[in-house]
Amino acid sequence: MDNLTNQTIQRFKSIREENHLTQSDFAKVLNIKNSTADIERGKTKISGTVVSKLLQEFGVNPLWLFGESDQKKIQLQNGDVAPKVVTVDSENNENIVLVNVKAAAGYPHNVQDVDWYQQLPAFDIPLPEYRNATYRGFQVEGDSMLPVLEPKEWVIGKAVNNLSELRSNALYVIVLQDSVVVKKVRKNEDSSSLTLISLNVDYLPFTIQAHQIVEIWEVNSKLSFNIDANSDTASIKQLQDAMMVLTSEVRNLKN
Repeated sequence: MDNLTNQTIQRFKSIREENHLTQSDFAKVLNIKNSTADIERGKTKISGTVVSKLLQEFGVNPLWLFGESDQKKIQLQNGDVAPKVVTVDSENNENIVLVNVKAAAGYPHNVQDVDWYQQLPAFDIPLPEYRNATYRGFQVEGDSMLPVLEPKEWVIGKAVNNLSELRSNALYVIVLQDSVVVKKVRKNEDSSSLTLISLNVDYLPFTIQAHQIVEIWEVNSKLSFNIDANSDTASIKQLQDAMMVLTSEVRNLKN
């Protein structure tokens, strides 16, 4: 085995290890039967199909893989994550489509299907905060965003047109090629990837490649139907304190 071939194998293996995948799991991602063990042993050559998958799934530069470039990652897109479909009401005004948990499972696969959107409920919020932009509602699944977002609550997201508009540590609805998640985003030095963070400490952060993102919506409000009339005294006290601060600020503005 020559040095160049050995380098290619080591780089191939490093991609698997960086993404914390077993040889079997890596093979599933790359559509390889059994595992990637034979490739990592140098018994099987890396096919063009595998190279294509490495590019699509991990943003790996084929030239880097074969030792012809020092640039490891490349972008497959120009950062465009704008909504693929915008719906309007009978008066031709944009409305807010609601995507519940069940619909979210099929959202990535129907993201450009206009007819599919017509099946989803939609409404309008007549407030200035929801003007001059495109908004969409998504239902929260699971408890990974506790304590801020409860399971089955709704978040309203403002459309993000380009990845360059992302703000670190803001909450976003991220539509990936196979799922929809609500997470806090951390921008990495490597612009080809983002780290997604859950607010629930039981869930570990994970990294995605920028080219895996289909759409992004910045969360700016939520709809909750879990108001507890029997909230404890501490919670009521916190609410009272917050109202006092808000009242004070309003008075200062008037003065």
